[in-house]
Amino acid sequence: MWRPAHISGIIPDVKAPAAPLPHTRSAGASRQVMCGQLRGWRKLANHTNWRMDSMLRIGIDLGGSKIELIALDDAGRVSLRRRRPTPQGDYRGTLEAIGELLAAAESELGERGRVGIGMPGAESTLDGRIKNANSTCLIGEALREDLQLLLQREIRLANDANCFALSEAIDGAGRDAEVVFGVILGTGVGGGIVVRQQVLNGANRIAGEWGHNPLPLPGEESLPPPRCYCGRFGCIETWLSGPALCADHLRHGGEAMTAEMICAGAHAGDPACEATLARYERRLAKSLAQVINILDPQVIVLGGGLSNVERLYEKVPALWAAHVFSDVIGTRLLRNVHGDSSGVRGAAWLWNER
Repeated sequence: MWRPAHISGIIPDVKAPAAPLPHTRSAGASRQVMCGQLRGWRKLANHTNWRMDSMLRIGIDLGGSKIELIALDDAGRVSLRRRRPTPQGDYRGTLEAIGELLAAAESELGERGRVGIGMPGAESTLDGRIKNANSTCLIGEALREDLQLLLQREIRLANDANCFALSEAIDGAGRDAEVVFGVILGTGVGGGIVVRQQVLNGANRIAGEWGHNPLPLPGEESLPPPRCYCGRFGCIETWLSGPALCADHLRHGGEAMTAEMICAGAHAGDPACEATLARYERRLAKSLAQVINILDPQVIVLGGGLSNVERLYEKVPALWAAHVFSDVIGTRLLRNVHGDSSGVRGAAWLWNER
C-alpha cells in the first residue's frame, strides 16, 4: 500500500495523493500514476540542496529477498541493525519499504544519518537509471533521484559487490592492502575493486564485473557452454555460481544435490562430489588468474555462500600459479571477515569515500 505521508511534509509544496491507490487498479495504470508522481518529484530534485551534518553512517543493503539496515559509529561499531522482506517485483513498494525502515531506525536512534545504499545493479552513465540488475523491477528506474526525494537527503548508491569489497578493504580481510578485489560466489558471481579504500567504478560503472566474462582456457568444459541470464553463453557466472556447481554435478552424472551437499560429500570422500569440486577449483583458479594478470591486487576476498568452502583458500592459489604471468605471486586469497554483513557495512562506509 502506498503511504503518501512519507512524501507529504518531506518535500515542500508537493502534494501527495489524497488516498492510497486502489488495489483494483490495473498494473499498467498504477505504474502510469506512479511514474507521473516520480517525474514531478525528480524535477524538484534538480533544485534541491541537501545538507547533512550528522556523522552517523547508515547502510542499507537492497537485496532480492531482504532489505537490511545497519548504523555504524565512527569506529565501525554497529549501533543498530534491522531488516525486512523486499517487496517482490514492486518498485514503489521497495521505495516505501526503505523509507519505513530508515524512519523507524532514525526514530530509535534519535538522529538522522548519512545513508549509503548497496543494490544489485549499476547506474547508467547516460541517464543515471539502473541497469544490469537481477532485481528487474529496478531496471530503468531513477533510483538515486527517487530515494533522495523520499528520504530528503543526499544518498550514496553503489553496486552491492562494490559495497562488499569496500567493507573488507576498510576493516576486513583486506584492511592493509592497496588494491582489493572482492568476489561474490553465491546465487550469482560478482566482483568489486577497491583502491586505497576507494571504490573503482570505471568509465562504464561496471568495474569488477568479471562474472560476465567468458570462462578462460576452456578444456574439460562441456559444449555448448551454459546460457547466462544476460543472454551470453559460457559466462564465468554459469560455471562458478552456486546453482552452476549443482548443474555441473548433474551434467557429469551426479545426483541432484545442493551446493552444500556436494561440498559435504567431497569432504566425506564421495568420488563424484570430489570430482565436481575439483573441477570448480580449477575453473575458479583460471578465472582469478586473469584478474591477477590485469589488476594485480594484493588481496582477493571471497564472499557469498561458496566462500565458506575452506579448501578453496589452499587449492585455488596452488592452481592459479600456472596461469599467472609472474615468477612470484604475492596475491593472497582470503575469506571475508564480516560474513553476510559485509555488503551492508560497505554501504555505510560509502560515506568514508572522498
